[in-house]
Amino acid sequence: MNAPVTLPFPPGCCVRGATTADADQLAELESVARASLVGVRGGDALLDEQPAVGDWSAVLGSSASTVWVAEIDGVLVGYLQLEHCDHEDIGNVRQVWVDPDARELGFGDELLAAAIEHLRAHGATTIESYALPGDRDTKNLYERAGVTARKIIVSKRLDRS
Repeated sequence: MNAPVTLPFPPGCCVRGATTADADQLAELESVARASLVGVRGGDALLDEQPAVGDWSAVLGSSASTVWVAEIDGVLVGYLQLEHCDHEDIGNVRQVWVDPDARELGFGDELLAAAIEHLRAHGATTIESYALPGDRDTKNLYERAGVTARKIIVSKRLDRS
């Protein structure tokens, strides 16, 4: 799992499996990723529904998730957290985020490719995730990998008065 995915990245760039040594940088990236969702359509609801990981060391030591990171010269610039569903042959991308300054390098595509290959190797039949309304970058990422929308969840918060 920790072997780097090979793409024609510039020198010093790679996608690899995360290790416990990455926990602090992952916490920082998650904080920035979550801050980028504030005020975005659907972002506030997602932040309410999906708490921050917080303790990445625990996640990295668990068999319930697999995490890959995008790295430039030893600095993490992106990550993907894949949750495994034991009762089904499904993997769920819980989080995927790449620093906006590094998005043109193809890290998102390679992170997703690593997750898909991991699921195939472990007998899974489906990968699932979400994209917020209007988040064309995330939708494009999934569409390039052949992941397509199959349902749209709509909601409205109701006043209790």
